[in-house]
Amino acid sequence: MTEKDGGQEHRDHAPAPAYPKPAYWLAILGLLIILCGGALAHFIRSADGVSVEDIRFSGTDGKTMSALLYVPQGATRENPAPGILAVHGYINSRETQDGFAIEFARRGYVVLSLDQTGHGYSDGPAFSNGFGGPDGLRYLRALPMVDKNNIGLEGHSMGGWTILAAAAEMPDAYKSMVLQGSSTGAPFAQEGSPQWPRNLALVFSRYDEFSKIMWGMDRAVDTPQSPKLQVVFGTQSTINEGKLYGSIADGTARVLHQPGTTHPGNHFSRESIDKASDWFAKTLEGGTPRPASDQIWYWKEFGTGIGLIGFVMLMLGVFDILIRAKPFAAIRNTPSQTTISPTPISRDRKWWRMFALSTALPALIFFPAFIAAGLGLPASSILPQAVTTQVMVWALLSAGLTLLLNRFGPATTSSRSASWLHSIVIAVLSVAAAYLALRLVDRLFHTDLRLWVVAIKWPSLSQWGIAAIYVIPLTAAFLVTLRPLTGYFLVDGDSNRRRYATGIALLASGFAILLGTIYGIFFATGVLITSLDPLSTVIALQFVPMLTAMAIITIFCWHRTGSHRPGALIAGIFVTLYVVAGTATQV
Repeated sequence: MTEKDGGQEHRDHAPAPAYPKPAYWLAILGLLIILCGGALAHFIRSADGVSVEDIRFSGTDGKTMSALLYVPQGATRENPAPGILAVHGYINSRETQDGFAIEFARRGYVVLSLDQTGHGYSDGPAFSNGFGGPDGLRYLRALPMVDKNNIGLEGHSMGGWTILAAAAEMPDAYKSMVLQGSSTGAPFAQEGSPQWPRNLALVFSRYDEFSKIMWGMDRAVDTPQSPKLQVVFGTQSTINEGKLYGSIADGTARVLHQPGTTHPGNHFSRESIDKASDWFAKTLEGGTPRPASDQIWYWKEFGTGIGLIGFVMLMLGVFDILIRAKPFAAIRNTPSQTTISPTPISRDRKWWRMFALSTALPALIFFPAFIAAGLGLPASSILPQAVTTQVMVWALLSAGLTLLLNRFGPATTSSRSASWLHSIVIAVLSVAAAYLALRLVDRLFHTDLRLWVVAIKWPSLSQWGIAAIYVIPLTAAFLVTLRPLTGYFLVDGDSNRRRYATGIALLASGFAILLGTIYGIFFATGVLITSLDPLSTVIALQFVPMLTAMAIITIFCWHRTGSHRPGALIAGIFVTLYVVAGTATQV
């Protein structure tokens, strides 16, 4: 049965296939994958006798600081080992530095992998107290198993400014440093010179998105010609990559390396990790050098990476178990509701036009939405996280575009309406089950679930409160944008595999094409066409996997309920927690 509304046709029920068979195995297998992935991460971190501890310590103004402490075998009060303070970049956390921390610790260094202020589990606000760098260096030097005369500093991006803040406050408290994709000078660090900072290795990728901000160059590959960098190296000529400038003994040593990767790619680069390890082997005493080929950190990434897949599987498996239980019978589909399509949908010209618009517009408004939100809605007590606010604004604008397309497009449709109460309860329970498994992994193995920059973290107490601010607008936006997916774009007669492919293409292909264009030009010419907002360019990389997960979640739940509501609610809660726990708190 159909009805007319404003000249547009609405379909009562989307054309779902026969009711799916039980998928209890998803919950069991998902939990096993999470636990096995966490165990593998722990095994790799603790290789060669290294111990890893999740610690908290008191910093300036009584702020609680968070870190992972890696202690190599044999490092004791009687036999202290050299130490390294390792710090992540903006809107990351301590686990982002795992590749470096694992390899440093295997080479005999005590490593303090710090959460910057306002990031991870360190108190905010972000940017305060030298980003937490001086507090981290003081804590590292106070450890009894650390040789205070052999301290190294390593930081990526804003983590570089963090260690520079520590070096500026305690100029005699370290021997050398490695800046990964970072710089001295404005906007947040002290200006560099041939004498400061001490014994500097700069690892700045050939395709670093932040070359203009860091070293005043339009192309990262031209960084050796940067006048600002030449001042630091004490030369007026183009800097030769790999050449040692100055003297290690005098503390004036300088070296530049440019691996063929991007700014976030430094975390996933064997070359970047090798160059950092090699520099500390040359400038610190007491470590145990290993060949560049002797790296195992990527197995930790594999473990936590498959954990991400297990997380989604567990969430959907719990949903499948719950939807078959008596309390949720009211929103469970029946075979009679899933085998009849009153108004068949086919991939005609109208369908493709709507598909193209629905795919392209959210990607095209991404940068305008992020820039507008960044300028017009700075962090406040009401909206304390700048990046989460930007995501919220983008999601709400995308929802508005969806409503416009439904109003003026060739057809608008709706899927079965499931009870709000039942939908909310089952969504909360499904997400809660997966996050409890995440909490278990966090407690057992001191790790989150991540692959590269895509990370699901257990939120801190304050982050749970912040999530409560953003969850309603984000979820409301997804309820609007995901409705056409199940109500119009899933075509009659398609297999389940093709339905999932359609959903993923609808939500994620716009961003995939946008990023493919940006980075295709970037790698071909060295010019970043979105250099006006390089941070949002890097953030956009996470949208492809997250939107893919949203499509899978929505269609899976729709198969079992005939409604987009439960899946959209799960997506809203999940994405809110994902963003809030993984970004910076400014207020």
